[in-house]
Amino acid sequence: MRANIARARELAPNAEVLAVVKADAYGHGIMRVLPALDAVQGLALVELDTAIRLRAAGYAKRILLLEGFFTRDELPEISHHRLAVVVHNQGQLRMLERTRLEQPIEVFIKINTGMNRLGIAVTEVVKTVERLNNCPSVAVLRLMTHFARADEDYGIEKPLAAFNAACRGMPYPRSLCNSAGIARYPEIGGEIVRPGIMLYGASPFASDAAASIGVRPVMTLRSEIIAVQSLEPGAQVGYGGSYTATRAGRIGVVACGYADGYPRHAPYGTPVLVQGKRARLAGRVSMDMLTVDLSDLPDAAIGSPVTLWGDGLPVDEVARSAGTVGYELLCGVTARVSFIVSNVDRVDFEI
Repeated sequence: MRANIARARELAPNAEVLAVVKADAYGHGIMRVLPALDAVQGLALVELDTAIRLRAAGYAKRILLLEGFFTRDELPEISHHRLAVVVHNQGQLRMLERTRLEQPIEVFIKINTGMNRLGIAVTEVVKTVERLNNCPSVAVLRLMTHFARADEDYGIEKPLAAFNAACRGMPYPRSLCNSAGIARYPEIGGEIVRPGIMLYGASPFASDAAASIGVRPVMTLRSEIIAVQSLEPGAQVGYGGSYTATRAGRIGVVACGYADGYPRHAPYGTPVLVQGKRARLAGRVSMDMLTVDLSDLPDAAIGSPVTLWGDGLPVDEVARSAGTVGYELLCGVTARVSFIVSNVDRVDFEI
């Protein structure tokens, strides 16, 4: 993770880095990875309770709440714990105007440049800035947006133009880029960047591997073979008999299933490493087990180590095979999986 942070800093050398750690650091465990985040200028997340927990643990740098606050009752806690907030709608603006805080807070104004999820309309930016400038509960202002298509060639041209037009002449620091923007459009600058998925060693791009942008996996999900079955041609495997052997061979049963976070919808052929060699799923993923074809791995046996994604097998490759994205797999590892934090800057998950 430290190496991935260094890579983000290399791509955005003049910007402050806010590491995105929402969803419990993309499933890695925020408290587990916190020691590796000492080189960033702050953190960005969604969950107020996690932000408060970080302050209680002694984290003193900036913490930005990416969705801001949801009720006026949250504002005193936000002020007390010195949290920064995103303001993305007029309701939040009114709540700030009606609340006198013990200490004013840092506000990032989020501008909707075409993604149409969160954000102030470009036509309302000037008026919003004026109101927040006159609000006693606001200490300083920042400007930000989120690009819907930063993972595509020419994907930010129109939204960036809209952002620049809406903010022309405003002297506030700007936050523009997530992982895709940092990797594909480093030239657009901005004083603050918000890398997320790249810090965990996965790719923000559908067709480009994580290695192509210079990052490596933080999480490896491991298990082992717990049973081996010999098959004759025509034998079927698992619920619904979704795999039928076309030749004599062997099936290995791996102690991992959808209750551990492995995707149930992963199809036949999804890659797996057994003893460091490639194999493939064969049969339906069940709650506690999945099955892999060992026909071409004669040395594989009960106890053979299995890598389901991570070191040697990119999570994005597994995700593509399963029709999803690496983000979902990383975030989906469940509480019953053992977490082992290594001393070589890698977090291994073991069944």
